[in-house]
Amino acid sequence: MDAVISIRDAQEKDAAQLADLLHALFSIEADFKPDMEKQKAGLSMLISQPEHGVIKAAFTEDGKLIGMVSAQLVISTAQGARSAWVEDMVVHAEFRQQGIGRKLLQSALDWAKEKGATRAQLLVDIENEPAIGYYRHLGWESTQLNARRLFL
Repeated sequence: MDAVISIRDAQEKDAAQLADLLHALFSIEADFKPDMEKQKAGLSMLISQPEHGVIKAAFTEDGKLIGMVSAQLVISTAQGARSAWVEDMVVHAEFRQQGIGRKLLQSALDWAKEKGATRAQLLVDIENEPAIGYYRHLGWESTQLNARRLFL
């Protein structure tokens, strides 16, 4: 039987547990390196600015954080509306394959839609075949765009 899971907006008190999940995620992504202090700072910034973004967090009945996803709003000139950047999607390995990721993601997309977003996008590590397949299964489409970055 699956565990009873609740999903809510993350709070400042959740930052340490959220950073632990990000450590697991960033440990498998080639473009990121886990840095607990940087992750806590970023999480705190996002939590303290709910008009710009949200972190949806999944908890067990006993309060253990087992999954998260974040969404942030940007203005899309292509859409002429807000768009949501989805990031930090991770579910603790012990709780995968139970629909928790889907529920987290839908909760973040519902939030974005309520804020006027008409599109959502995310980046997937090109070598993370399970994630690529997961998003494909959920109906996310590939694009012709290729990500670039520049540190300032």
